Amino acid sequence: MTRAQLDKKPVDVASMFDTVAEKYDVTNDVLSLGQDRLWRRAVVKAVDARPGERILDIAAGTGTSSEPWADQEIEVVPADFSLGMLRVGRRRRPDMAFTAADAMSLPFADESFDVVTMSFGLRNVADAETALREFLRVTRPGGRLLVCEFSQPVNKLFRTVYSNYLMRALPPVARRTSSNPDSYVYLAESIRAWPPQGELAGIVEAAGWQQVGWTNLTGGIVALHHGTKR
Repeated sequence: MTRAQLDKKPVDVASMFDTVAEKYDVTNDVLSLGQDRLWRRAVVKAVDARPGERILDIAAGTGTSSEPWADQEIEVVPADFSLGMLRVGRRRRPDMAFTAADAMSLPFADESFDVVTMSFGLRNVADAETALREFLRVTRPGGRLLVCEFSQPVNKLFRTVYSNYLMRALPPVARRTSSNPDSYVYLAESIRAWPPQGELAGIVEAAGWQQVGWTNLTGGIVALHHGTKR
């Protein structure tokens, strides 16, 4: 089985996600104790998409994150660099325009989208700032960015308990539900190594986004970072 390392080589990360595609959504639901559904709803609410807007949902995987917009008949392009994820997504939702795409080199023209959103994918990119600059490039002036990513719990005691869960409880649970449990060791490590909220906001600003801020979910386990294009 393929397991990526924290150097996040694109080929290794894509191959790893290929191996977990079939059971990815179920495993996430179990590991998050159902919280992933609440986080996805929070993303939809924060994006506040309007009729006529075009959304790029990068790292969309099987398209679960894109479905709410498609169901509202808002144009959304689910994109991912894992072909295995895209195959599962196309089988589930043949009505959506699944597209193979690397976050650091998007196959879209300048100023193509009103909104770019990415859920639980930025920490798997080799260079987050490069990806964020690409998101800026394909966003129209006045357009919006919404990044949903694991972050750092704000309560110190809760942060310790959460960190122990990631490294001790998550892999055994993954062995029961995932087709590639070793991949979840990498995912746990990547969450622990990811910068906290303020530091990530600085990276978003350095990439050129304006009015950058964030909202904590579930005590800071997840944070929604947002910005706009000048």
